[in-house]
Amino acid sequence: MLTVRHAVRAATVEAGFGLVDQTRIVTAASELARNAYVHGGGGSLEIEMLTRGGRRGLRLTVRDDGPGIRDLDEALTDGFTTGSGLGHGLGGARRLMHEFQVHSVPGEGTTVVVARWNDR
Repeated sequence: MLTVRHAVRAATVEAGFGLVDQTRIVTAASELARNAYVHGGGGSLEIEMLTRGGRRGLRLTVRDDGPGIRDLDEALTDGFTTGSGLGHGLGGARRLMHEFQVHSVPGEGTTVVVARWNDR
């Protein structure tokens, strides 16, 4: 998990994000990586630099080959948890980022794609 935090922090600095947005992105990445590890048995993280209309951003894609999410609406509800956490992982990541997508197939795994744009 520490490796994820360091890699994402370095990418936020490279993309020119301020400290508050760096913290938002690193927190979202940590939540998503934790979910992939705990519920998906591990996974992968892809970090992409973005540009759009002169703005810079960062896209994170977290994939796992776990059991998938049975009920996505339920999983995005604050307080819902299938483990010992507080139940803020997916919903918290969604609130911290500008863009949020989840693709999950029961028995095949989950892919979460999030992005945040630099307003500086």
